[in-house]
Amino acid sequence: MATTTGTTSVQLMRAHEKGKGIDFKEVYGKDHADAFLMLETDRAVAFVMDDNLLAGLIVTSKNPADYAIVGETLNIEPIAIMIRKDDPQFQGLVNTVIRDLAKTGEIDKLYAKWFMAPIPPKGANMNFPMSDKLKELIKNPSDAPAEAYNRK
Repeated sequence: MATTTGTTSVQLMRAHEKGKGIDFKEVYGKDHADAFLMLETDRAVAFVMDDNLLAGLIVTSKNPADYAIVGETLNIEPIAIMIRKDDPQFQGLVNTVIRDLAKTGEIDKLYAKWFMAPIPPKGANMNFPMSDKLKELIKNPSDAPAEAYNRK
């Protein structure tokens, strides 16, 4: 099982109900491209990572049709925007801009440009639709910790 050094992926797999009792060897890439190379060169049989990162690696690989993102989501780890600590005025501005982009539909256009259309210079198209969870998070920005998104 390949993953990238320093990520939470292997811990998530081991903690997941379907991962319990399965003995697998972990191999770590120094970065995402290195971990994906382990899969491409048969040094790993799977690569556990964020779906959007996998989609980008697949579409730029030598044989994109050889790979698929499968299985259920192990964990929700929202992507964040880092801002200065203890600056509620700036945080409010960031949240307002995100909400406005969502209201006007501009954020959908930006997402479509980078995830649903050919990306220059190679014209790779991830064809990666926005998830319902991401749509919800964009409409309601939050500074809740990652742990808040995985409560059962």
